[in-house]
Amino acid sequence: MTRLHVPVALRWSDLDAYQHVNNVEMFRLLEDARITAFWRHPDAADEPWPTAVLDTGPHASSHTLVARQEIEYLRPLGFTRNPVRVEMWIGHLGGASLEVCYEVHAGPARFDRVGPASGQVPYAKAATTIVVVDAITEQPRRITADERAAWEPFVGEALTFRRRR
Repeated sequence: MTRLHVPVALRWSDLDAYQHVNNVEMFRLLEDARITAFWRHPDAADEPWPTAVLDTGPHASSHTLVARQEIEYLRPLGFTRNPVRVEMWIGHLGGASLEVCYEVHAGPARFDRVGPASGQVPYAKAATTIVVVDAITEQPRRITADERAAWEPFVGEALTFRRRR
């Protein structure tokens, strides 16, 4: 399965008193990766992300809303000067929503944007359900043919999480 490999830089302020990335900041890292991967960026015209098909900003015709998030922390992530590698894929592509799956890995200073899973044990794994909504009506809207075409190559098996008691 093909994944996106999105670099996200850590900040000193991401760390908690134990010198690990704070649990809340881990969600920020995932958000940064998601924005990079799915939103168009005018300054990235020379090398756009293959999945960056959503317009951004207050004047965009669509917005994305987080409907659900789940995360499982597998081991502590300490500070590194190299960006972490957030491996991303789509676990489910619905009519107006998609489930974005993530694994957070440490990585070399440089890595390919698209490729197979690293096979390493991640620091965390997570899933976010995103709903695409019409900016004017604020109602869910169908995923367009262009969006679907950009995202379908990255559809794979959804994450499973440990069972809750």
